[in-house]
Amino acid sequence: MKDPNDGFFMGRLKSLKFAFKGLWILVTTEDSIKVQLFVSLIAFILGITFDISLMEWAIQFLAIGLVLVAEAANSAIEEVSDFIHPEFHEKIGRIKDIAAGTPAFAAIISLIIAGIIYVPKVFILF
Repeated sequence: MKDPNDGFFMGRLKSLKFAFKGLWILVTTEDSIKVQLFVSLIAFILGITFDISLMEWAIQFLAIGLVLVAEAANSAIEEVSDFIHPEFHEKIGRIKDIAAGTPAFAAIISLIIAGIIYVPKVFILF
């Protein structure tokens, strides 16, 4: 909760603290985030291996960020849904299914981007 006695700078520092706390929670507790971080590591290694351009690095990092943000948003929606209605409920299930579609969209877009970046480089090898 915001403390009215905090100045602008202290308020930003506290916000940063909460953001890093949320990041830590995601990285240490959410399996989907762990999987996406592993896939990101593979993409990073591929980028080094194929010596991709600066523009390709930028686009690859944007795609990685898109997937991680979508996974984080999905996790937050699932947490809120479970808090509001811990037992199974058809509408909560639908909300969670729709939320799960968010990282699926992001992953599909990221795979297309990976294809655009890496398929031509693989064909050069043959």
